[in-house]
Amino acid sequence: MAVRIRLSRGGSKKRPFYRIVVADQRAPRDGRFIEKLGTYNPLLPKDHEARFVVDTAKVTEWLNKGALPTERLQKMFSSLGLCAAPTMREQPKKSAPRAKALERLKEKEAKAQAAAEAAQASSSEGEGSAE
Repeated sequence: MAVRIRLSRGGSKKRPFYRIVVADQRAPRDGRFIEKLGTYNPLLPKDHEARFVVDTAKVTEWLNKGALPTERLQKMFSSLGLCAAPTMREQPKKSAPRAKALERLKEKEAKAQAAAEAAQASSSEGEGSAE
């Protein structure tokens, strides 16, 4: 059985409140869970003590048993020092420039470099004739 530590949404419309739960991977998001580990209230200010309340002993116990946190919770747990931070790419593979765009960039750089060299050569010729 694959076990995840994830957020279960509660609260009313446009007023989210999350419970941090351990649940079977196949269970619905707000459905059956094994154990409640804490709460997360995104509406509170970041420095408020009740924004992110978690039982660290239970979390470490479940992590040692092999439960995997979601990426969002892994980020939160890393700030508490419970697990390593997830690797975040600055530019996702989907939005990376394709081959034609890279080719156009190279051409543009080459033209700019040639123009800079031509300007430098003309300015050095102007200095040489003035002497």
